[in-house]
Amino acid sequence: MKVIVDQHKCVASGQCVLTAPEVFDQREEDGIVVLLTETPSAHLTDDVRQAATLCPAQAIWLAEQEKQEKQEDQE
Repeated sequence: MKVIVDQHKCVASGQCVLTAPEVFDQREEDGIVVLLTETPSAHLTDDVRQAATLCPAQAIWLAEQEKQEKQEDQE
């Protein structure tokens, strides 16, 4: 899984940090999301998915690597 965040869409609600603090943080000055790791460990997958779901600004996207690898194999 690859995590992508859009800091321009972020409204600094902090739901991602509360749900997956190993993957997300917030900037001190304005609370905007900071991505700590683009490819989190497998044991964090459920938390990261939950964080993306809870984000009120929909500023978090997840790219599943298995799907990407299959697409590349087909090309």
